[in-house]
Amino acid sequence: MKKLLLSSIAFVFLLTSCGSKTKGELVGVQGKKWYPEKPYGMELIPRGSFIMGKSEEDQAKVLNAPTKTVTVRSFYMDDTEITNSEYRQFVEWVKDSITRTKLAILADELGIGPEEGGIGDFVFKDADTTKASVYDKYMLDNYSGMGETGFEGRALNKDENLIWDVSEYPDEYYTEVMDSLYIPEEESYNGQRTIDVTKLKYKYSWMDIEAAARSSRKENKSRKDFIRHEELEIYPDTTVWIRDFEYSYNEPMHNDYFWHDAYSEYPVVGISWKQAQAFCNWRTKHKNDDQKSKGKQFVNKFRLPTEAEWEYAARGGIEGGTYPWGGPYVISDTGCFMANFKPQRGDYAADQALYTVEAKSYEPNDFNLYNMAGNVSEWTNSSYDPNSYEYVSTMNPNGGDGSNERKVIRGGSWKDVAYFLQVSTRDYEYADSARSYVGFRTVQDYMGEEDSTR
Repeated sequence: MKKLLLSSIAFVFLLTSCGSKTKGELVGVQGKKWYPEKPYGMELIPRGSFIMGKSEEDQAKVLNAPTKTVTVRSFYMDDTEITNSEYRQFVEWVKDSITRTKLAILADELGIGPEEGGIGDFVFKDADTTKASVYDKYMLDNYSGMGETGFEGRALNKDENLIWDVSEYPDEYYTEVMDSLYIPEEESYNGQRTIDVTKLKYKYSWMDIEAAARSSRKENKSRKDFIRHEELEIYPDTTVWIRDFEYSYNEPMHNDYFWHDAYSEYPVVGISWKQAQAFCNWRTKHKNDDQKSKGKQFVNKFRLPTEAEWEYAARGGIEGGTYPWGGPYVISDTGCFMANFKPQRGDYAADQALYTVEAKSYEPNDFNLYNMAGNVSEWTNSSYDPNSYEYVSTMNPNGGDGSNERKVIRGGSWKDVAYFLQVSTRDYEYADSARSYVGFRTVQDYMGEEDSTR
């Protein structure tokens, strides 16, 4: 019997060995084949080195950009500034999510289900939170912008279309929820119902990798000590058109610029650095929700470019150029201005634009990026320190400092003189400030090309 047992074990081992695909060799863990796609609306900026800083005369004598040869890795960058239309997609998503959350909570509290119709059509789809994955709970817990509700981890019903027409509200409970989203009647005028934008908040979490990496083991900190939680209003500050310019009539821009279809393809402004960061988080989540639904691997995060990445991309591969098109002139050989800025004293319209222009205006640089000079200045991920060029690394340099609220902006804007359009000129704004002349564009780290043979 013992011999028979040993023979059986040997036979099974033999079969297992013969059937092995690795034949005992070290072949590594076989994961899914990775076929990254080029992100929509982005251009691949190939890795390379360049001389960062003021290689030409420092006319302003600020002495904050001494030349330094640095190298950056490959990355994707939006070919235009983020537009009003694109940012409105973020705002609409937040509004939709908050509305559905409020409807679902009230329906749950009232014990109304889909069989009763009305607000019951928007009841939570998954009442059993134990069925939600860690990813599901993370996504559900972090978008409501309503603080702690006690309903975290409950899946919203997104199959039903929201009803915004007052005359079509299905019941009084639905009306109650919708009315809570609008400003009070006594604050309305001209019969207009306006959403209370202060209620449009986005909540998310992120991990401070740099702080964690620099933390001493003696501090005995756990992973949770480096997880940061953010919650902020995400609607653009449209009052910037009034506050930025005293004794100037800019009321039409305040009233219409962000929401009207006439300005859909214009760069969004009135966005703080913190709001731009929130947009990057949402864009990553929005894409990965789709990846998850298709069973695909997640993409890496969208983010703001570092100061070095921005300058490298703006140069478009032209070494030593003054402007994205090379330079040193801002007028083409046909006599046309090359960007949207303030070309002459008080003459904002000499370049065929008064305020901003559409994001795809003028000629792109050699990396096919539009308006890297002029139109709107752009937020970067880097903190501003006049001496940062002296100490940042020569490999993927970044003057990141969480305690420094001054953030670098680059590229100059429609209200700036030509000096600020130069690819090496540095400027800054505070992270919580918003301006009528500051926007942003996003980047994503490069992880390989899509397989063209598929």
